[in-house]
Amino acid sequence: MSISSINYSSSVLGAQIRNINQQLTDLSTQLATGKLSQNYSGMGTNEGFAIAGRSQLSNIAAYTDTITNVNVNVNLANTALQSLTTIRNTVQTGSASTAQDLNVNGQTVAQNTAASQFGSMVGVLNTQSGNRYLFSGTAFNTQSVANAGDIINGTTTQAGFKTVMAERQAADLGANGMGRLVQTQPTPSSVKVSEDVAGSPFGLKIKAVSSTLTGATVTGPSGSPVSFSVDLNGLNPNDGDKLSVQFTLPDGSTEQVELTASTATPTPLGSFAIDATTPANTAANLNTALNTAITKLANTSLVAASAITAGDNFFNTASSAIGTPVNNQAAPPAPVSGATALSGASPSNSISPGFAAGDTITVNGTTLTFVNSGATGNQLNVGDSIQTLMSKIDQITGTSKPSTVHGGSITINTDDAASLNITTSNSGALNALGFGSTPVTATQPPLRVGSSPASSATTLVNGSANTVKWYTGNDGPGSPRSTAMARVDDSVTVQYGAQADEDAIRQQLQAIAVFGTFSTSPTSQYAGGQVSALSLRVTQSLTKQPGQQHLEDIQTDLAMAQNTMKDAGTRQTQAKAQLQSIIDQAESASPDQVASEILSLQNALQASYQVTSNLAQLSLVKFL
Repeated sequence: MSISSINYSSSVLGAQIRNINQQLTDLSTQLATGKLSQNYSGMGTNEGFAIAGRSQLSNIAAYTDTITNVNVNVNLANTALQSLTTIRNTVQTGSASTAQDLNVNGQTVAQNTAASQFGSMVGVLNTQSGNRYLFSGTAFNTQSVANAGDIINGTTTQAGFKTVMAERQAADLGANGMGRLVQTQPTPSSVKVSEDVAGSPFGLKIKAVSSTLTGATVTGPSGSPVSFSVDLNGLNPNDGDKLSVQFTLPDGSTEQVELTASTATPTPLGSFAIDATTPANTAANLNTALNTAITKLANTSLVAASAITAGDNFFNTASSAIGTPVNNQAAPPAPVSGATALSGASPSNSISPGFAAGDTITVNGTTLTFVNSGATGNQLNVGDSIQTLMSKIDQITGTSKPSTVHGGSITINTDDAASLNITTSNSGALNALGFGSTPVTATQPPLRVGSSPASSATTLVNGSANTVKWYTGNDGPGSPRSTAMARVDDSVTVQYGAQADEDAIRQQLQAIAVFGTFSTSPTSQYAGGQVSALSLRVTQSLTKQPGQQHLEDIQTDLAMAQNTMKDAGTRQTQAKAQLQSIIDQAESASPDQVASEILSLQNALQASYQVTSNLAQLSLVKFL
């Protein structure tokens, strides 16, 4: 037989020593790095939790970056909105001042300030964050607002606001400077005033007439076009008797002309002289005084209202459809009002022909059905008023500006001119409401005077083809805030978009543009009255009104987005600490435990080396 030698490298003891050495190496690495292993296979059974935790930490890091970037945009937007507030306050303070001194250009110091502030406001609205325009909605890579000079003065091919305002003023004043009113004296004892064209959107609209003139007969306002007359019947009124005429202006405001019969010499302002010997002369004096009063109203308050309305025509992206109905009353018919019924037997205050049970009106795809009584939901009673119908239509269109009836005309307002579509099964009744063809649609803004010369125009038309478009960002439907969204947590998103055409911003830009652009002749007898009336309206436009959007509302929305992100960030900070703890528990090596294991292995290794050494010295003689 043969006896094999005891070889160290292949012995069990050698393998054990190599294993201890490897363990010592691994433990030394753990002591140096603080990690259980340098690869996943060595981490142990809890590494799955660590991998999942690390993935969540990666997501949190991405959310943190998003929150940081969104906060930059929101802070810039808030700074811009605060600048707009400062601009508003500056212009409002100027417009509210009583100083009406005009320079050679026919403007006050406050108007010059407004013109400068308009340019500043345009610059603010074109604020960028990186390559993102903050007030362009989803069109964030497009400049929000056209250049200030182009908006006001136009380009070589497109008219600016100055042109639109001048056209509108000419159309509202009319060729005779009386606000599109025609004044005549049918008989030596009477005076008659009428609107020049039924349904025209321009000029003064006769709303109401009242009189205490002794012995006089007042007729109207009634007819189409609307008119009223005053007949003194060959008699003189008493000293102090009054005639009052109320007019509706293009901006929806009302003004009143009041004339007092007087025996005083000279005749006081706002009065007409009583000729004690010749009543016909008294009627002539009334005619002259009324003409003077209307002309003054037209060249002061009407001019101011025209400028405000021109601003709306140019800047407001909402639009309207206008109809001029005549009702069923005995001749001469009175102009319709919101109370006029949608059906009724002559001579009741109703349109003719009216609607009947079973008729329908379809508004933007939603059908309203007429019933005899007991209307619910999308139903109307045949005896309901025009105002009830308009309220139903407004609910469907969602307009921010309620539809109206004034001056005998129905105006259906809509925030989206392209979408308005009204049809009916009873075209005769729709025609009686003043809408001569179906479907009823809205004129697309910006609106321009429809024909030349403007002083005799009777329509507003779509001016988009030849008029500067002031807002160049996204103008689609939906909330402006939703035009920019970001996910800041697994189940949390924030909306932080903004658009320069939002009501609060647009109304301010519009008012400042009107005030800074309007000018008059410094030598005109009406110059002071025009600027005073305009200043009052601009001050009101820049004053917060209940129910309207304010700049502060936009800031509040953005602040809510920031609070949401702050809360998400707080939760994520807490989650990061917990996740890191899980990862550390799964992957980290305890220095004390590692040191103890190293010491134990060193002792085992020393003992193994001693046994191995003894075995290495063993001979056959010693073995035997």
